[in-house]
Amino acid sequence: MMNSFLQSLQDPHLVASFQRYCGLLLQVEERLAGGCSNSPGNASGSQGPVERANVFKTSECANGNRRYKTNGSHQYPYRQDKEDGCGMTGYAVKVGNTPTVKEKPGYMVKNYFFYYLFRFAAALGQEIFYITFLPFTYWNFDPFVTRRLVGMWAIVMYLGQTSKDIIKWPRPLSPPVVKLETRVDAEYGMPSTHAMAATAISFTFLIATMYRYKYSVAFGLLASTMLSALVSLSRLYTGMHTVLDVICGVLITAVLMALTYPFWNILDNFQLTSPLTPIIAIVMPFFMSYTYPALDHYSPTRGDTTIILGVASGCTVGFWMNYQYGRTYEPTGSLPFEIPSITPEVVSLAIARFLIGILVLVATRQVVKTLSLKVLYAWFDVAGHDMEARKRLEIEVPYKFATYSSIGFNATVIVPLLYQLLELL
Repeated sequence: MMNSFLQSLQDPHLVASFQRYCGLLLQVEERLAGGCSNSPGNASGSQGPVERANVFKTSECANGNRRYKTNGSHQYPYRQDKEDGCGMTGYAVKVGNTPTVKEKPGYMVKNYFFYYLFRFAAALGQEIFYITFLPFTYWNFDPFVTRRLVGMWAIVMYLGQTSKDIIKWPRPLSPPVVKLETRVDAEYGMPSTHAMAATAISFTFLIATMYRYKYSVAFGLLASTMLSALVSLSRLYTGMHTVLDVICGVLITAVLMALTYPFWNILDNFQLTSPLTPIIAIVMPFFMSYTYPALDHYSPTRGDTTIILGVASGCTVGFWMNYQYGRTYEPTGSLPFEIPSITPEVVSLAIARFLIGILVLVATRQVVKTLSLKVLYAWFDVAGHDMEARKRLEIEVPYKFATYSSIGFNATVIVPLLYQLLELL
């Protein structure tokens, strides 16, 4: 019984039902495989087998074949990867008794509130969020909190990414699911790292601040729960995960946080005070990136994991160096702290810090990425225009690790020093 329940949570139709409930509908265009819409010899133009199956012509190809649209069809158990004369690759499907070829499904949005809400929520689990929110908390809020956010984020993301490539459960099929994202479609689905990251960041932020600042813990708990739920549901709306993927992502993160929480202060003290911190923070993440589980095809998970570990590595070295020179940039006074009032001056200062910091990080990324690729291409005798070479293990891991560890270091060391120089601290 439990097995059937778990299988039901993996059913892509459950995801499709959620999408339809939120106003996201699948549109499948199909065309007759090498034939016309009317039955052979039907000169009168009356309905042939396709019209009788409620499939409607939407356009006609140059070779005379016509394109049709239907809201439901049964997929053959094989893939047809052959060009069909209409310039598209499709799946072999069956409408009634007539073989057709199905193109990549489109979609129709009937509720734009949910569309923009969940697309925004999905972005909260992507790189753009990490490279803005995490530095923002360090530059404008409290480095004490940022250290815990970076640590938990790196742990849950590494375990989540490696679990995907070990378990190797596929993402939901389309159709019946509408897929709004294509970059990560080559990745496996179990567990949802978006759900893991959102749960880890929101609840780590809550736990790290609930006794450090004066605010309503009930409100913080509600905000953390809503953020985690919103990002998790966005993975269903975008068609990237099954319900089971999302549930497992949240539960795994909850277990990891419960197991590591008693050691947060111990680990934080170690990373700030131990002379071994720089060595461990560089060697261990690089080794973990280089020994990432190998697949029989290229997947962006290895590169994404290297980025995450690289950022954590650079930040950790930066945290350690700042502490050694007495520059922790933490608020001073007695606990719990008052949350600063939001005034125009505070907002202007935060915006100025953020924009200057982001400019430094963007410049760092461009410079270090270019230099590291030039060195690696020369070392391995690769042509400079060979973009596919960037997917090779011996090139992808070193250049991404060097680039993003530099970003993490500059975000925690160089940018605050620049603020002091510009009198923004």
